[in-house]
Amino acid sequence: MSVQLQTSYLGLKLKNPLIVGASPLVDYLNKVREIEDSGAAAIVMHSLFEEQVETTAAASESYLHSHEETFAEATSYFPSGLDFALGPERYLEQMREIKKMVSIPLIGSLNGRTPGGWTGFAEDIEEAGADALELNLYFQPTDPETPAAVIESEAIATVRAVRERISIPIAVKISPFFTSIPHFARRIADAGATALTLFNRFYQPDIDIENLETVSSLNLSESSELRLRLRWMAILRDRIPIELSCTGGVHSAEDAIKAIMAGADTVQLVSCLLRNGPSHLAGVLSDLTKWLDEFEYTSIDDTRASMSYRNTPNPEAIERANYLKILQTWKP
Repeated sequence: MSVQLQTSYLGLKLKNPLIVGASPLVDYLNKVREIEDSGAAAIVMHSLFEEQVETTAAASESYLHSHEETFAEATSYFPSGLDFALGPERYLEQMREIKKMVSIPLIGSLNGRTPGGWTGFAEDIEEAGADALELNLYFQPTDPETPAAVIESEAIATVRAVRERISIPIAVKISPFFTSIPHFARRIADAGATALTLFNRFYQPDIDIENLETVSSLNLSESSELRLRLRWMAILRDRIPIELSCTGGVHSAEDAIKAIMAGADTVQLVSCLLRNGPSHLAGVLSDLTKWLDEFEYTSIDDTRASMSYRNTPNPEAIERANYLKILQTWKP
């Protein structure tokens, strides 16, 4: 029996629901070729950061007005161009090269939080050939005087500003750290986004207690992180008029199936590919197909949202019941 894996996402017809999420793999064209050969349905570029675009523009302005010494001092607080794998112009060049060599859709990515002029770079990404754009919203609230409503409103303004700039579909990637994710998701949809990506992962700094230094570290995801995504996709599915993409914690076909059953339209793989190489995706895709065939599913759509809040036989388990059960039944 032939299982139909075709999926629709961001107005794109995908051959299957497995996408390679934003990662440094796209910096290497040989890896990009391997990604397509392994069966990926689409590729998301790694993010171009708001600070990166603004700092590049500021550096150009500084060069033209080098006599303004105070400006040079201010720019020293930002990362230098050498801290980024691809500068803005090289980023666009890389996108054009990737579009020439692959037949699968390419999704651009911008990372920011404010509705500033940098959002105009979304137009450049569209002109470079992106089939869609993933807007990765990053927040680090530190001012105790700034209320949550202001932060969320700025985020919505950013989405709306990007929407006004480009015609290609937009996915918005958010964190789980919002008071009311369903309400925020609805506002994102109302601002013009087609899809919601759940969730971005923040690489928190650690502390070196001997040298008294803050140190950066890269911790790849584990399958256990998927549970948070499953819960919120199940809650949002069919309640908010927006497509869902799962990222974080998907390492196997079983993980992918769980995400799709919870309500994901697509599943993004990153950490498992960084750990095992792009060819790992081929194994996940093969195992996914075999599982669907074994359990007599004729289409991936037959499984989608079968365990969402609306469809699960025990919706209370998605909300508080599971929490209560775990705490009340544990025994030493």
